Amino acid sequence: MGLDPSQRAKALVSAMTIEEKLANLVDHSQGAERLGLPKYDWWSEALHGVAGSPGVHFADHGNYSSATSFPLPITISAAFNDGLVQAIGHVIGTEARAFANAGRAGLDFWTPNINPFKDPRWGRGLETPGEDPFRISKYVEALLKGMEWSGKNPNTTEKRQILATCKHYAAYDLERWNGVVRYSFDAIVSMQDLVEYYLPPFKQCARDSNVASIMCSYNSVNGTPACANEYLMQTVLRDHWNWTKHNNYVVSDCNAVHNIYADHKWVQTAAQAAGKAFSAGTDNVCEAGGWTTDVVGAFNQSRVSEEVIDRALRRQYEGLIRADYFAVSRDDVVGPRSYGWEYVNTEQAQTLALQAATEGTVLLKNDGTLPLRLAKNQSIAVIGFWANDTSDRMLGNYYGKPPVYRTPLWAVQNAGFQVNYATAPSSGTGNYRAAIQAAQNSDVVLYFGGIDTTFETEDKDRTTIAWPEIQRTILRELSGLGKKIIVVQLGTSIDNTPLLVNEKINSILWVGYPGMYGGPAALDIITGNTAPAGRLPVTQYPANYTEQVPMTDMSLRPSSKNPGRTYKWYSQAIQEFGSSLHYTNFTIRFDPRYTNRTYPTTQILAGCSFSSPKDRCPFTPHVVQVRNSGDVASDFIALAFVTTKAGPEPYPIKELASYKRLANVKPGEERPVQLGFTIGNLARVNERGDTVLYAGEYCLVLDVPEQDRACFELTGADMVLDVWPQPKVGNATRGH
Repeated sequence: MGLDPSQRAKALVSAMTIEEKLANLVDHSQGAERLGLPKYDWWSEALHGVAGSPGVHFADHGNYSSATSFPLPITISAAFNDGLVQAIGHVIGTEARAFANAGRAGLDFWTPNINPFKDPRWGRGLETPGEDPFRISKYVEALLKGMEWSGKNPNTTEKRQILATCKHYAAYDLERWNGVVRYSFDAIVSMQDLVEYYLPPFKQCARDSNVASIMCSYNSVNGTPACANEYLMQTVLRDHWNWTKHNNYVVSDCNAVHNIYADHKWVQTAAQAAGKAFSAGTDNVCEAGGWTTDVVGAFNQSRVSEEVIDRALRRQYEGLIRADYFAVSRDDVVGPRSYGWEYVNTEQAQTLALQAATEGTVLLKNDGTLPLRLAKNQSIAVIGFWANDTSDRMLGNYYGKPPVYRTPLWAVQNAGFQVNYATAPSSGTGNYRAAIQAAQNSDVVLYFGGIDTTFETEDKDRTTIAWPEIQRTILRELSGLGKKIIVVQLGTSIDNTPLLVNEKINSILWVGYPGMYGGPAALDIITGNTAPAGRLPVTQYPANYTEQVPMTDMSLRPSSKNPGRTYKWYSQAIQEFGSSLHYTNFTIRFDPRYTNRTYPTTQILAGCSFSSPKDRCPFTPHVVQVRNSGDVASDFIALAFVTTKAGPEPYPIKELASYKRLANVKPGEERPVQLGFTIGNLARVNERGDTVLYAGEYCLVLDVPEQDRACFELTGADMVLDVWPQPKVGNATRGH
């Protein structure tokens, strides 16, 4: 029998000299020519499709000159369709593997971004699946199953299609705000908030999905830089979550090790920073902008041992071996190693990109104007800076080269409508007379606007979440023309109050960053070819929220200095997480047999498998009846939240606990749907980070706004599901 991947990685590292080892601890690894080990670039990107990055090389034309570009995660997440997410993950993984097989990419890709989007100002929130850690966890579970494992069970599969990287670990959601920059920011987080809110998506990645890699972040957490944080990377990640099955590896964000001394001032030299990072559990360091990592100095000064270096290299190379990096040519193998150009930009992939954009569209206002029905002699004004954007703005960030890019104007013209088009300024000042003239000459106005934050993602955060004044002015003038006005809001969420209260603005659609088919997707919804069913994946806050709490405040619960964050703790939302409208009327009700039941806590836990974490043990599934009482066939997303006051703290909770997207519910149809729950959906996290199932009264609540609830009682003793490991006494990682 041959060596297994772990043994092969160990043998490779053992054959390397110390000089060769040190040359392979950074993202642009130099290989070892003496051993036939090639150079390798660890920096490849694929957030929503194979993306431009140092490790990815698109051809100028022909084969490998493009890749499918899906909507950004914030839009995909709004579809609340995990089957869709897994299918997208599989396409991304397949295309990424084809690029890698052709020598045009690495086998590891730095995606997904799973930091919860708790503050609407965060410039990179568009990269994430939203604000809810349960939603993010289910999203990433589906995405990784498609990307890494080709739909197979990660706990029973040895080979990976590609290597994914969950980022940024941990408590990272600030770029540059009010003089505070991510490179030196110290995120002060209570243990309760850390375990309850910031870490669950990473628990899913590590403990449950066995992701290949995790990226440590720029910021410090309670005084300790993340990439030198032994408590987070060893005590929590590897020991408590048992992220050790395949010797998975940690990579730093770019220059996050350099920043340990240069920005955090946590140590005095670059050699000390490298030594602290590798010793704490970082296995590979990304370098950018000319900064380098003093791995040689760290070793020569005995800041890091050869044993730790060997550990880091074994983890890296075992990952590559499990993805068949050292396999023979693609002609001699089957499976992902054989994927070529014929697997990229397939018809199925492009259909999926359009589906994701339409399913992720959210209807936020409608007076009956939509779906739009136009006579042949009527015309449409297509207005706004997004309407005919040719700069790939709809792709957002971390994008590659799509095979096509279809704008709203292209879609409307291609559908055969009479069109009057005009662009308009997005911010500041500018001439918009042509836009008003186009509207005056048309029967219906489609305005494509919003805030594009892609220029802010890697540099700074937003200072306002209001519609820009120039766009509000344009919309006020348009609403005085007596035309039907449909606003299609692209970009990240903003305060829609001026549009919601203006009766002359008939409809609002939010599409976020819809990808290469953004134009056709929006038109499909506008014309009723597809009925909207997406739900907001984030809270829409009032514009003055930015004056109520600084971005540097990491706490979630309301206080004298903080109005609360996310739908769980903030009660004054303009439009809530989970909000949506439809082209029809839906009612959703619990089957009455689930009301007023009693469950002893010991009985609930009795059915748990000892091999599974207790929080993943099933709780009684509930059947709900969904009825379409209108006259339009439509998808519907059944959302169920758990609410309770059980537990020691004064705050009640409302947490997303289950969801399911129903396809094509016909007019008059009533469909039963079973919603699954786990014990973890009912549990709460106490101040020390323990997960506890408290006795008391609970309710499961359906829909936003609420349509029905089923209440029950848990009796008996409180049950601790997870005892959280505490930092060592005096360790700065302890929350304050």
